[in-house]
Amino acid sequence: MLLGFDGSHAAMTAVSIAAELMPLRHARVAHLWTAPGADSTMHRRLARRAWNGDHLWRLVRREAASTANSVAARGVTLAEAAGWTAEPFVHEVHGGEGLALAELAERFRPAVVVVGSRGAWGLPGLFSSVSRTTVNYSSTPVLVVPPLLAEERAAAVGGAVMIAHDGSPAADRARVVAADLFRDRLQLVRYVGTPAIFGGPSPRVAIEPEVAGRNSEEGLPPETVKLATEEFGPRSVADTLAEEAAAQGVGVIVVASRRRSTLRERLLGSNARALLRHGHRAVLVVPPDT
Repeated sequence: MLLGFDGSHAAMTAVSIAAELMPLRHARVAHLWTAPGADSTMHRRLARRAWNGDHLWRLVRREAASTANSVAARGVTLAEAAGWTAEPFVHEVHGGEGLALAELAERFRPAVVVVGSRGAWGLPGLFSSVSRTTVNYSSTPVLVVPPLLAEERAAAVGGAVMIAHDGSPAADRARVVAADLFRDRLQLVRYVGTPAIFGGPSPRVAIEPEVAGRNSEEGLPPETVKLATEEFGPRSVADTLAEEAAAQGVGVIVVASRRRSTLRERLLGSNARALLRHGHRAVLVVPPDT
């Protein structure tokens, strides 16, 4: 697997949760770094030692690379302490860390990319975050780990896997990927219907499963449990799934992404986007098969 690690608390949380969900794996701990600008403390300190501008730039890059290696080594230590085997990978980028991480996923083809989220999914102005960009452009599944409460962290230890299914082939693929990544865990398949589908507003409770034949006609696995929402819209769908995840002690929610018409780009559906913002669980986003 490929672990995006920047040394932050969010990244450290991602290591611990991912190791609980997928134990005994090997991780490439990737730290992406950029040389600091002229207004940085490092730049100002080294300016006193430099002979000229070129020399200053070399000094700054050397120090930045040394710091990057230290961060990656710390990530390896954390990964190994969590039960993985791990190796560092340090890569210089010039902006666009999320896109660079997605490109590394294309290069290394890991089973999954792991990234932490600082909770910025819910803020409308922060759509350029590293985790969001990685999810949008990665050709391999991405596990996004947000800030979690104690009971949500505990669910990662042995909780079930919940598949958000909409009857599509993409959702079927997400289910297969989840079975491979989260081995020996109970899979719960959930479909969320809007009030229009269920004939008007209804409480957020599970509806009795349809017979297997009816589910199959709708493209749903036979064991799918249908949930109803009180309101329309992606936020209501995400809240319904989050409540079901909490009720069932789910450790991770799995959702399929959608393909853009633009070559090699991925665009999340509105429901998946809302789930990443409001799901309150680790979320595995599975892109279309390529």
